[in-house]
Amino acid sequence: MERLESIILRSLLYNEEYARKTLPFFKDEYFTQFTDRVVFQEIKKYFNKYSNPPTKEAVIIELGERNDLTDENFQSTTELLKEVEESYEKNDKENLSWLLERSEKFCQDKALYNAITESIGIFDETKESSFTKSAIPTILSDALSVSFDVHIGHDYLDNSMERFEFYRRKEEKIPFDLEYFNKITAGGLPRKTLNIALAGTGIGKSLFMCHMAANCLSESLNVLYITLEMAEERIAERIDANLMNVTLDALKELPKEVYTKKIDKLKNK
Repeated sequence: MERLESIILRSLLYNEEYARKTLPFFKDEYFTQFTDRVVFQEIKKYFNKYSNPPTKEAVIIELGERNDLTDENFQSTTELLKEVEESYEKNDKENLSWLLERSEKFCQDKALYNAITESIGIFDETKESSFTKSAIPTILSDALSVSFDVHIGHDYLDNSMERFEFYRRKEEKIPFDLEYFNKITAGGLPRKTLNIALAGTGIGKSLFMCHMAANCLSESLNVLYITLEMAEERIAERIDANLMNVTLDALKELPKEVYTKKIDKLKNK
């Protein structure tokens, strides 16, 4: 059975579409066999310079000018290129989707293996490295993030129909209990969106957020309030005042029965 590395090298040489989609994601260290790695290096160097895949003959010429190859190394790499060419002539062209999927998994597996190996070496101090142990999480995180996904942004022409459907999609919104805010937001805040309340110092941003939190709680919605300024008890106090519909001063005089009844009502919603 043909090795995946051979299929990848063959596709990089003879399938320009595949090469353009995948070459930026392959790294030298993913190819563990010396001959595979050397051939890949020459393919990548040629492609980066001329923006198209090299011929087998061009790769052989470039290999012949390298100073780091012994006669045996050169012979091995030329034999590999010959095998790749013969395989291309004998076999049908692989399905591009399958090839991309397998190549992506190949890169992910190799990246993770190399990251784990490097991390163990750093941890055991058995391998010279410019990284310290504190870099291990980043090394592993970078390896786990390897992906061929390049879908970034919006193509104005290609995505025109998706945009047309979006215009007619009815969004699920969280309404305000303030009519004016519903008016200017066309019915409230769309779910799964980030919204920012901006205002000057002392204008009432925290007051507004506490009011919003109380309103959402009263509608049986989950609320996470993160504060980096006020104590959590003060935030909860303002939310309580909104829920009880009393002033902060009146909240302190509120009978326990009234307070617990309101809280229990919220719990049971």
